[in-house]
Amino acid sequence: MSRLEQAIISMVEVFENYASKDDKKHQLSTAELKALMEEELTSPEFKDKIHVDDLKEAMEILDKDQDGQVKFHEFSKCVAALAKGYYKQKRGRGGKKGKGKEEDTK
Repeated sequence: MSRLEQAIISMVEVFENYASKDDKKHQLSTAELKALMEEELTSPEFKDKIHVDDLKEAMEILDKDQDGQVKFHEFSKCVAALAKGYYKQKRGRGGKKGKGKEEDTK
């Protein structure tokens, strides 16, 4: 199985694990979402790469329909925002180093 396939399966399984803790098995309550974030984002290496603003952005995109529950499609947007934040931190905040400049190949 490829790394991408493993990542997709893992994302679905994490959601289902936390969503199954109450009577709404296909949605995350606020408490379930909080537990998921606290228990699944524990790696010091990962936390060092995620900026506080990226976590705020991820939280803002959740529950767009304002029903107090986070559905899988809302959760997947959160994971995408976290991945984007991780990528930006890993590459440097701007992510555009040297863009538009020719490198000296001599």
